[in-house]
Amino acid sequence: MHLIFGGAYQGKLDYAKERYQLGEEDIFFCSAGETGEGCPSGPQIDLNKKAVARLEDFVLCCVRSGVEAADYLEERREEWSNTIFLCTDISAGIVPFEKELRAWREMVGRTLTYLGKEAKEVTRVFCGLPQKIK
Repeated sequence: MHLIFGGAYQGKLDYAKERYQLGEEDIFFCSAGETGEGCPSGPQIDLNKKAVARLEDFVLCCVRSGVEAADYLEERREEWSNTIFLCTDISAGIVPFEKELRAWREMVGRTLTYLGKEAKEVTRVFCGLPQKIK
């Protein structure tokens, strides 16, 4: 598994597409639904795709559904052993005032920590430049 993270609009997806020759059909884009709607069907993620992008949106759906994202992924561990995860790092900046957004920020951190430990490779992308972490 390869974990790719970095700030918003830093080139994570372009890096993954180029490195792994991914097309749009190879990527599952997570969604958290609209604010206030929650996630009526619960957290949704397609681990059959080569890559999962916007993992932070999956985590927000987990927060809204009362599910710990790292536990959800742990239960499906065998399904994502060769997956490329892309996640926006939302840990920097001012801590949000809204309770849901604080919980989201914390859960993204726990999820990245879990996946980082499990990953064969971890890359941070900043200004379009990949930095190998692990």
